[in-house]
Amino acid sequence: MGDTPDQHSSSASATEVPDYRTADELDPEYYINRDLSEQAFHRRVLHQAQDDRKPLLERTRFLGLATDNIDEFSMKRIGKWKRHVANDIGDRTPDGRTPQEIWHETLETVEELLHDQAACYQSEIKPALADAGIEIVGYGELSPSERETVAAYFESSILPTLTPLSFDSAHPFPHISNLSLSLAVLTRDAPDDDPKFSRVKLPENRPRFIEASDGRYILLEDVIAAHLESLFPGVEIVDASLFRVTRNAEVERDEEQAEDLVDMIEDVLEKRRFAPVVRLDITPDMPEAARSVLVEQLEVEEREVIEVPGPLDYRDFLELADLDRPELKYDSWTPQPHPRFHPQDDPDDFFGAIRERDVLVHHPYHSFSGSVQRFFDLAARDPKVLAIKASIYRTEEQSQVVQSLIDAARNGKQVAANVELKARFDEERNIQWVEQLEEEGIHVSYGTVGLKTHTKTGVVVREEDDGVRVYSHVGTGNYNSETAKIYEDLSLLTANQAIGQDLIKLFNFFTGRSLHQDYEELLVAPANMKTRFIDLIQAEADRARAGETAKIVAKMNRLEHPEVIKELYAAAQAGVDIDLVVRDICCLRPGIEGLSENIDIYSIVGRFLEHSRIFYFHAGGEGNYFIGSADWMVRNLENRVESIVPVSDPKLQEYLQFVLEVNRTDNYLAWELQSDGTYELQNPDGEQTRSTHQILMDRARENAFPHLDF
Repeated sequence: MGDTPDQHSSSASATEVPDYRTADELDPEYYINRDLSEQAFHRRVLHQAQDDRKPLLERTRFLGLATDNIDEFSMKRIGKWKRHVANDIGDRTPDGRTPQEIWHETLETVEELLHDQAACYQSEIKPALADAGIEIVGYGELSPSERETVAAYFESSILPTLTPLSFDSAHPFPHISNLSLSLAVLTRDAPDDDPKFSRVKLPENRPRFIEASDGRYILLEDVIAAHLESLFPGVEIVDASLFRVTRNAEVERDEEQAEDLVDMIEDVLEKRRFAPVVRLDITPDMPEAARSVLVEQLEVEEREVIEVPGPLDYRDFLELADLDRPELKYDSWTPQPHPRFHPQDDPDDFFGAIRERDVLVHHPYHSFSGSVQRFFDLAARDPKVLAIKASIYRTEEQSQVVQSLIDAARNGKQVAANVELKARFDEERNIQWVEQLEEEGIHVSYGTVGLKTHTKTGVVVREEDDGVRVYSHVGTGNYNSETAKIYEDLSLLTANQAIGQDLIKLFNFFTGRSLHQDYEELLVAPANMKTRFIDLIQAEADRARAGETAKIVAKMNRLEHPEVIKELYAAAQAGVDIDLVVRDICCLRPGIEGLSENIDIYSIVGRFLEHSRIFYFHAGGEGNYFIGSADWMVRNLENRVESIVPVSDPKLQEYLQFVLEVNRTDNYLAWELQSDGTYELQNPDGEQTRSTHQILMDRARENAFPHLDF
């Protein structure tokens, strides 16, 4: 099954290609549109729900994950292009499109995705759930006794939470909150009266699925619709239909002029509540009277109205996925202890293991709590530790890492934390963490004006017999114990003093003013990272031109930076063999004769979210390996504070090579990017199935890495 092609450039392979070994600019013909590429990823996620090879409740879970992805894209990207169109910003993107073209095309693709999602649910998931004894029924399908059960629940637990809001000359149109589900209710007092519009919001603190009897569920909106006479007594209920609003998350802010960054972020959060609507989802049966009220009052264009069969919003289907039906789920997975760390909580043993040799931790195959979390926990109570520093981008509601920083401060250690307030959709939680940390007397910085701090780094300064030593953590993922169970990430724990001093420089930038440009080991954005990566790519191209073996293998979330893409094209034309594993956005076209036939690109999508970044350059046989927080995107290399760390231990390099090879040879989860922008799902075709996630789980469970000794 292939994804929707990028129609603007589907004929790229048929044209004469430029020679990027000498060309200065990237031709738009050879750049896949960034937003359409992201939507192709959403289709690969939705395919997990459509894939009958997967367990049923996991397919159901992916219905909800697909909604999350499409919603976030609508709020951020469609919102951005709508704002550009409204402000008459006409700059073309690197693929040659105008903001208006992208706005229209992405809305069309969202509509296609939502229709495919609905079709998957109605024709595949719902019948399969029923066959498995999990029936989702309408009100008319309930038995008399089930109706009594549902009615009693409505009266006791739903009705008190509902607030009907009418719209007429005496009542203003109600505010419709972002991503909320509502019923548009039409009523009239007499048969000849025009219908009046009211909105009933579905309570977000009530279950979406209400159990009418054992294994039979009815949706919350159907229950409310069946009992509207309790909300509108004495009038005729003409119609009740479901709708959902998505608002723009791209609101304007001026960091340079802000007197207080916390106040600015709080203002952004308030503006988002009332931001313009970018998508109005309605059911096809909505009467014109209700539709016209919504379109006019929400000030949306017809192209922003998407008619899609219900149920709208599949996020709550995660409730079903959490049912206790293990036979309908993946086999359970528990992250394994890392073989280099003993279970005893002895700081000397733990830090001694890191000092002996660098430690590479692979989540979720290795335990986060037994490695990265212990790094901070033990440091907080270790009398030899003098100081702890950490950079927080996203963390969970009850963060043990943050608690460790608080414990360390209470134990008299110097503690500094950089909390990025601009981490989108986590701003409110991060403000709360800032306030709590500051109450404990911890030095807190709020990020950097004009840049997002995305680096995932921490340091522990420890006084030992031979002097003060800096222990460092550099990761590809956040300090979040919950996402560490489902996000695939890497962590390097090291006592390398050059890396430690580089990180101390970086933390001094967070609390000070100036960013160092020179680092002995780290690649740091926006200081030296882009230049270093381009130098490494060009060095491989030089080796290829000299007739030497030249190879680049990289794994990342996204590849979008036009200059990096141009350099990869030039390297491929010089003869460099390039393998890329790019989870979602990829704007480079592989497989074009004379340009990129040396480039293969794969995307891994499955039960774990691929999130690590690994970079390998053959370097004349020396083999340079790096991991870190940055993708090859403009925002990462130029507009964020990022860190990439070299991995120099031969055993750890061997493990990274193993991970890259498993990804590149996957024939179950992998999709291969074609030159026209479509993706083709790999198929075993009679060969032994090779699933990246299963292979790495099996190896971690069996501790089957003795030859790596990492």
